[in-house]
Amino acid sequence: MKVVASKRDTQGTGASRRLRHAGKVPGVLYGGKGEAQAIEVEHNPLFHALRKERFHASILDMELDGAPERVLLRAVQMHPYKLQVMHIDFQRVAEDQKLHMRVPLHFTGQEGSPAAKTENVLISHIMSEVAIACLPKDLPEFIEIDLSELTVTDTVRVRDLKMPEGVSAVLKGTENPTVVAVTVRGEEAVEEVTAIAPVAADVPATAQKAPTDPAASAGKSDKGGKGDKGDKGDKDKKK
Repeated sequence: MKVVASKRDTQGTGASRRLRHAGKVPGVLYGGKGEAQAIEVEHNPLFHALRKERFHASILDMELDGAPERVLLRAVQMHPYKLQVMHIDFQRVAEDQKLHMRVPLHFTGQEGSPAAKTENVLISHIMSEVAIACLPKDLPEFIEIDLSELTVTDTVRVRDLKMPEGVSAVLKGTENPTVVAVTVRGEEAVEEVTAIAPVAADVPATAQKAPTDPAASAGKSDKGGKGDKGDKGDKDKKK
């Protein structure tokens, strides 16, 4: 996919505001062997390109003042409520340096799987994209996951994915996040009740109130009453 951009010399909030009023988007091109360059891109073609999945996970051909650049989309800032692109960042691509990207996951074959044909089974797609590392020439537009053999006892994790040649998942240590989870609805309800019940019954000792003893309360009242009478008797004797 192609992006047409121009260099810009003016920067700052006021300059960016004027660009947007003129139907353009301020941005930055950085990375590679070149210095960071402030750029501007026509808004409408960019807005429509951003609606395509390929634009987010493919190497793009940028024409910068007529000169070719190979770039990746790195960041997009949208207006809070308007359909307007506020700012955009691109990164230059070096053919001999590995890229770290997040690419979308495409799921196929789920409808015909044993899990999908079983009653009271819920198949959840926990992840919609995955972080990968590869050279620019090996960058895939997406990772396809075949779920045609999925059963009610299966859980698909990142390390289970079949990556294209030259592509590896980016993971830390022994982590292995869940991509697809299969849940039997009846079992899910039982687990929830079991998890909640102990919490409801566990009341801290400090939060428990001691029972009130009616007799003790009455005794206190009587003592108070007698004390009042005794005081009155002493006063009468003095008189």
